[in-house]
This record gives sequence, structure tokens and C-alpha cells, in this order.
Amino acid sequence: MTHVAGRDRTLRLAFVSAVVSLVAAFAAVGSTIPLFNIYRAEEGFTNADISITVVAYSVATLTTLLVLGRLSNHLGRRPISIAGLVLLLLGCVLLLNVHGIGILIAGRLLMGLGAGLASSSITSYVVDAAPARPAWLASVASSQTIMLGLAVGAVASGALVQFGPWPRELIFLVVIALLLASLTLTVVSPETVTRMPGAWRSLQPRVYVPARARSLLPVAAAVFLATWAAGTFYQAFVPALVAEQLHTSSPLIVGLVFAAYMASSVLGAPLGGRFTPAAAQRIGMIAFLAGMIGLIAALATGTLALFITATIVAGASQGVAISAAIRGLLHGSTLADRAPIFSVIYLLSYSGATIPALIAGQLSSTFSLPQIALGYGALALVATLFTVIAARNPRTGPTGIARLGA
Repeated sequence: MTHVAGRDRTLRLAFVSAVVSLVAAFAAVGSTIPLFNIYRAEEGFTNADISITVVAYSVATLTTLLVLGRLSNHLGRRPISIAGLVLLLLGCVLLLNVHGIGILIAGRLLMGLGAGLASSSITSYVVDAAPARPAWLASVASSQTIMLGLAVGAVASGALVQFGPWPRELIFLVVIALLLASLTLTVVSPETVTRMPGAWRSLQPRVYVPARARSLLPVAAAVFLATWAAGTFYQAFVPALVAEQLHTSSPLIVGLVFAAYMASSVLGAPLGGRFTPAAAQRIGMIAFLAGMIGLIAALATGTLALFITATIVAGASQGVAISAAIRGLLHGSTLADRAPIFSVIYLLSYSGATIPALIAGQLSSTFSLPQIALGYGALALVATLFTVIAARNPRTGPTGIARLGA
């Protein structure tokens, strides 16, 4: 009994450490967003330049997930988590002195490498150490802690840029301190997997999903692609939209608008636990589409209140849909399954972030930002229709093999 209690305490430490580290990792990523307008004004960066930095971050993340996504199964969650946090810390150090687009791109590349490691190793660490009850906690914590981190980073950055000293540096100093604290927590936390051979072989790019989850993957992919594309739209274009369409240049407002999308995702995610994964994905995507329609209407009319409301609706509903999709994919998973599953989840997610952002960045010199928003709305419509038609639940048959049902 004492042994079980001790194990529970060590797992709680690992869970808290992993959650704090994931928040810190993506707070670092979100911290640059309110600075984009300052870089535009003071360094002459264009919308296309900013879009390229978002793409650079996403490409680095995708590459890391593809090559290193399964490495934590072999070397352990802790060392790979530590490596990711160190890369993010180095990215923050580089961004302390941005005076050219090359430095911004390089800093975001380092952040992308770190976020790629965090997306596979730390999220797997969260699931490994999560309490068994409530049943939805593992999927919500692993998916929505990222959104929380992005929101925290954006709001803190906006506030410090607007009201603090050293507007271009202070947020990165704060995030560096948070990353150092996360590194300390991770170092003293227990490992959740046993090291095993095959680390070099795991570096060979391979997309692997357990057989029981493969039939769920198309709908999950539609959810991840559409929702993460919208998240990248908020990163790359909302700072300019807030300034040009909604007539405010406040960095704090930029941070709050981005946080309204990400933080409401965290609040919406537990609601999905009340429904089956298929029902939650359908409900979430229908509401997400409604939010995107409201966003487009707000941009057409220049209405800030509608813009914020639509942002909250879209964010909360994406939380429902994303956490439900992850819950379905994780159903019946083992320790060895989790890193590959999360690698595939984030490969799809960052593909949704990268490809539309690359296209939109190229079109930003030809089309207005409200017109570009229409393209993201069309993507949301297609993904929602497919989800409504094709969403299924994982079901375990008598042999223990997961089967799918409506």
C-alpha cells in the first residue's frame, strides 16, 4: 500500500512537471505574436515576412516530429523533454535582439525544433503520468495545455510590451526564467518509460499509427488541419487585422485577441468529455464553423465585439473537437503507442498550420486580409462537412481489438 501511494506521488510530480513544461514551451512560442506589429513598424517587416516566420517555425516542428517523434520511446521522456526546453530557451535568447528578418526566422526555427520535441515527448509524458480519473483528463491536458501556453505567452507579452520596460526584450527574459524553472522540475521528476534499444532506427522518418486508430485518422486529420490552420491565421495575420480592420494598435489587445481563441479552447475542451468522441467532434466542428462565419462577418463590418465573440466561439469549439479526436486516437493505447500517435497528431496539425499559411502569405500582396479569411472559412466548411458525415467512435470488441462504430 505504501509502495502504491509513493508511486502515485511520483506520478503526480511527473504530471505537474510535464504540464508546467508544456505551458512554458508554448508560452515561449506565443510570446512573439504581440511583437509582430512592432517589428512591422520599427524594422519594416511585411505581412509576407511575418507569414514566412510562421512557416519556418511550422516546418522546423514538422521535420522534428518526422525524424525525432519516436525517440522518447527509446531514450525516455525526460531527456527528450529537456532537449526541447533547451532549444526553446536558445530561441528566446536569439530573439532578445531582433533587427532583421533573418534573426526572427532563426529564432522561430529554434522554437520550432523545441516545440517539435515538446509536442511528442512532453505530451506523451503528460498522458503517461495523468491520473486515471476523470477519464478525459489525459486527452484534454495533452491537447489543451498547448493552447493554454500559447494564450499565456501572448497575453503576458502584450501586457509587458505595452506597459513594461524594454518592450522588445522583457517578455523573453520572463519566458527564459519560466523555461529554466521547467527544466529544474523535469530534472527532478521520475521517468515513465523504460529505455530500450532502437534509438538510431527510430530516426528513420516513419508515420506510424496503431491499427485500431487508423480508421479514426481521416476525420481527426480534418479536425486538426482546419483548427490549426485557423490558429496560424491568428498568429500570422490577426496582429495586422487588429491594426488595419479594427483600428487599434495596442499590443495587449493583440495578445488578448489571440488568447481569446486559445484560452477558450482550454475551457471548451472538458465539455467534449460529456459526449462520445464522434458526437463531440461533430458538435465542435459545427460550432467552429459558426465561429469562423462570425469572424468573417466581423471583418466585413469592422465590428470588434463580433470579432471577439466569434473568436471565443471558434476557440471553445475547437477545444471540444480537438480533445475528442485525440481521445478517440488514444483509446486503448499503450506507453509505446503514445509518442508515435502524438507525432502523427502534430504532423497533421502543423501541416494544417504550414500549408495554408504559406499559400496565404504568398497571396497577401494580392488579396486583402478579409479575403484571405474567406479562404480559411472555406477550409473550415469542408472539414466540418466531412466530420459530420464520417465521424466514428472507437469500440473494443470481445477480443480486445478496437473496432469502429458510428
